[in-house]
Amino acid sequence: MSDPLRIAAPAKLNLFLQVTGRRPDNYHLLESLVAFTDFGDTLEIRPADDISLTVEGPFSAPLQDSGQNLVMQAAELLRAEAGVKDGAQIVLSKHIPIAAGLGGGSADAAAALRGLRALWNIAIDNEDLHRLALTLGSDVPACLLSQPLWLQGTGDEVTPVPMHAEAWAVLVNPGLPLATADVFGRFSGVFAAASDAPEAIDSLDDLAMLIQLRQNALTPAAAALMPAINDVLAAIRNSSGCLLARMSGSGATCFGLYASEASARMAAETIHGKHPGWWCVSTGFHEAQ
Repeated sequence: MSDPLRIAAPAKLNLFLQVTGRRPDNYHLLESLVAFTDFGDTLEIRPADDISLTVEGPFSAPLQDSGQNLVMQAAELLRAEAGVKDGAQIVLSKHIPIAAGLGGGSADAAAALRGLRALWNIAIDNEDLHRLALTLGSDVPACLLSQPLWLQGTGDEVTPVPMHAEAWAVLVNPGLPLATADVFGRFSGVFAAASDAPEAIDSLDDLAMLIQLRQNALTPAAAALMPAINDVLAAIRNSSGCLLARMSGSGATCFGLYASEASARMAAETIHGKHPGWWCVSTGFHEAQ
């Protein structure tokens, strides 16, 4: 059997997240700078007569019903759109925690779209692939690009932001899922004014200053539902070398930024040593696809 296509599905970090309004259909409007990490899931894809999905890895258990998995939905959608008769054998190695504010399901769906376009040699341009991605979820178009982006609207309006900041992150989750809908349902903050995307982020100092001027507006709502988030943020802030700490997305994962790989790794080891029940990894940032 030939070697499979290996497609990375990097975790998505909301480096800040502001709520700028709400539409009549109650969808909130957002503004966020997102970046993607070296840490994430992986898809392996081989030719086959039909589409199948196997999920393995530390966070595979909740995803054993493959029919509900966004990877299968993405595969079926792309095959129908392109009129492809071929199938694919897909193995998803699941390392991103479920319902963790890291865009794991969206990242997996985006990786499936990229990988299957290559496997099936489909002549679909990026604009049409973006359109398909949006039908799977508002985060999927961003994950399709997997590069630093300024998000607006419901997260579907994406502007690439060149980022040349050499930085590392520590990701920490208290080991509990947090539903996005519940967090948005509890949000009661003041809407922020929208702003323009920066032309580029040229250094770690520039990145840190940009984030320090903004917060994750969903943190109070998420922490009210899961008070452990406050403990996670405190542990990150108190770690040696931490430049700043924030919650990602709708939580419950939080992150700290660090100036070196060594300081990030040491912080992760220290936090995990003090809180062995928490999930904790250090990571660099992912280059664009």
